[in-house]
Amino acid sequence: MAKRTKIKELLINPKIGVETNVKGWVRTKRGNKNVAFIAINDGSTIHNLQAVADLSKVNEDILKLVTTGACISVTGQLVASQGSGQSVELLVSDLEVLGEANPEEYPLQPKKHSLEFLREIAHLRPRTNTFGAVLRVRHAMIFAVHKFFNDKGFFNLHTPIITGSDAEGAGEMFRVTTLDPVNPPKNQDGKADFSQDFFGHETNLTVSGQLEGELGAMALSDIYTFGPTFRAENSNTSRHLAEFWMIEPEMAFYDLDDNMDLAEEFLTYLAQYALDNCIEDLNFLNERALEEEKNMKQEERSELSLIERLKFIVDNDFQRVSYTEAIEILRNSNQNKKKKFKYIIESWGADLQSEHERFLVESHFKKPVILYNYPKNIKAFYMRQNEDGKTVRAMDILFPGIGEIIGGSQREERYDVLKARIHEMDIPEESMWWYLETRKFGTAPHSGFGLGFERLMIFVTGMKNIRDVIPFPRTPGNAEF
Repeated sequence: MAKRTKIKELLINPKIGVETNVKGWVRTKRGNKNVAFIAINDGSTIHNLQAVADLSKVNEDILKLVTTGACISVTGQLVASQGSGQSVELLVSDLEVLGEANPEEYPLQPKKHSLEFLREIAHLRPRTNTFGAVLRVRHAMIFAVHKFFNDKGFFNLHTPIITGSDAEGAGEMFRVTTLDPVNPPKNQDGKADFSQDFFGHETNLTVSGQLEGELGAMALSDIYTFGPTFRAENSNTSRHLAEFWMIEPEMAFYDLDDNMDLAEEFLTYLAQYALDNCIEDLNFLNERALEEEKNMKQEERSELSLIERLKFIVDNDFQRVSYTEAIEILRNSNQNKKKKFKYIIESWGADLQSEHERFLVESHFKKPVILYNYPKNIKAFYMRQNEDGKTVRAMDILFPGIGEIIGGSQREERYDVLKARIHEMDIPEESMWWYLETRKFGTAPHSGFGLGFERLMIFVTGMKNIRDVIPFPRTPGNAEF
């Protein structure tokens, strides 16, 4: 029997007249009393392969088991297609059902299903066109991230998932413990005694690999992390997950300008990689997004299509603007004066919202924007303070459709300044002793940034909800699969 060939390979390099075997899942079956047309998909491509079964040559009892969702193996001759919609088809000589799918029970029938319904069957939703496309693009973006950094001489560093520090100072962390949840050992003040816990002190799931990434950069110069991160934020919005993936490069001897240069190059590379390597899936997702937007209010629709947004990143230099300049632009804008912003910009020091970020990108500059030199009071403790005493060398990159996609900064490398800032923000110095020591022993200017991978995926796929760009979303009340 012929060895299995993936459908993608068959469509790229069809060997007409050759006996071929494909295995996959049935999308649809139609036909008449003489012939059955079976659409098969094996996940290697958005496209199905049509298998044509002559009922006089195929066992009728086996054919009855070929229903939507069933897994089959088909062998036959590959021929040029007689019908429209496909270039080649398979004339069936042998058909085997590897796994049945009872049509009375199989939930993915050939019709449009809502994304909310598909989240309830996340174990099956990869078989749909939409989620097959999203997962293939996700793989391509993962590969592109590693390729970009590898080709630039960076080293991938595995930072810990279990940590004793809170990199963001937000406090919304998942605790890791082996203590008895009902009767934990207590200390003298009646609180849980974490000295008796597995690690000897309180530990959590990490919110960021950045702090440990900095330690790697202080020896290897250029590193990047790409790992899972966790936030115990009780938020049910379309932009929040409890478990998500972060890409965090850290570079010794980089100042803020170097940092912005690298981040711009990185994002441009990813957008171009998607256009070069995922165009069939992107075209499908583009059409899907356009169809979805027909049912939206005019003000909710995107000005650029999915493909246009990716080209917008590739074709435009990023506009670099200080936070102070941006505040003036926003404060003096008609949107602000006419109170069309939900959050009115009144004075310097305001924390910008997505609506402000998108205004700068989509309406004012009409290109991707990098904002830098933010007020220190709205940024994290580890960012290098500027000489003005008010701002830090932070930068955010803003994209159309979503606002902030990357956040980063030059890190504070001065021991005394960092120590004072830690105290100022009431962060326990004893939990950060190792971080401070890197500023005592061979300190160096260094910078880094973070890219939330699922935020990137929303941009690249055009999906509106972050739960639809990760295979098994973890959100409040949901860890089903």
